[in-house]
Amino acid sequence: HVQLVESGGGSVQAGGSLRLSCVASGYAYCIGWFRQGPGKEREGVGVINPGGSGAHVSDSVKGRFTISRDKGKSTTYLQMNSLKPEDTAMYYCAAGPFCTWRPDVYDYWGQGTQVTVS
Repeated sequence: HVQLVESGGGSVQAGGSLRLSCVASGYAYCIGWFRQGPGKEREGVGVINPGGSGAHVSDSVKGRFTISRDKGKSTTYLQMNSLKPEDTAMYYCAAGPFCTWRPDVYDYWGQGTQVTVS
């Protein structure tokens, strides 16, 4: 069983930056960052493999968000720059055996951290 704890969310003005962290109890997993805004479906924004060499962000955030991983500390980061109001959502990290944009493939989920951009 993997436990995930997200942190780093908050309220920020448009154009600002936040860095989300996800601490996992293990590190031999793919980590995905997902977000879900009010009335919207859960959307994948970043995935990274266990070694950290394969990191991808979605087209909707490309050029503004980056995903990285500190393997030694089992921590994954989502650096979010040039934030827009449409980035407002609850952000979740998830762990699973496959690096995919499909949320149903991930076995473990954190509790989420809220990001609000005004």
